[in-house]
Amino acid sequence: MESLRAGYGGVEALHGIGLRVEPGEIVALLGANGAGKSTALRAISGLLRPASGAILLGGTALHTLPPHRIVQHGVVQVPEGRRLFGTLTVRENLDMGAFTRRDEEEIAGNRRMVLRLFPVLAERERQLAGTLSGGEQQMLAIGRALMGAPKLLLLDEPSLGLSPLLAREIFRTLREINAAGVTILLVEQNARAALALAHRAYVLATGSIVLEGPAASLREDPAVKRAYLGG
Repeated sequence: MESLRAGYGGVEALHGIGLRVEPGEIVALLGANGAGKSTALRAISGLLRPASGAILLGGTALHTLPPHRIVQHGVVQVPEGRRLFGTLTVRENLDMGAFTRRDEEEIAGNRRMVLRLFPVLAERERQLAGTLSGGEQQMLAIGRALMGAPKLLLLDEPSLGLSPLLAREIFRTLREINAAGVTILLVEQNARAALALAHRAYVLATGSIVLEGPAASLREDPAVKRAYLGG
């Protein structure tokens, strides 16, 4: 992402920000509510057209593509609030995640992988997504994204509304997903957990990047401690 400006209704929410995510990394994007974190993810996934700047994946200019083409290039988002199809089953929601793909054998392999990661989903395959618990719905939202075979997985507040125990389970699974070769860009309210998981991090304040660096260094930064870590 280079010099990205984006906003809503003529009001600019991102003021020329730049960030990078290298293959194999987990990068956290931290900031207060309204800082522009979700706006950045929406721009990357094509749900919001930038006013200027560039979003590049290798040699591909993602900012020129519609959302479904961005998914085909391997960039898939898990939205805040999960946004599941509540009246469809767990299996149907997973299959919706593969809507841009035609490789049936590989899709079946992805499905098996998701059900290994989240065994509870295998037990609930015929259950309507809207009847799942909050934790199960978050697992399904991540599983649905994985069905798109992402190279870059965007996550917007994956622990929101979850108990500490379930949140730890989600973060453990994200580490496993990353170890399997999926690069991750994470927006997360729990800054302590995000910095423990990530390799690098950026801090966004009122639409501008104000801090960046290795996650371990930011955990010890006095400004980060005061603002996000309660110390």
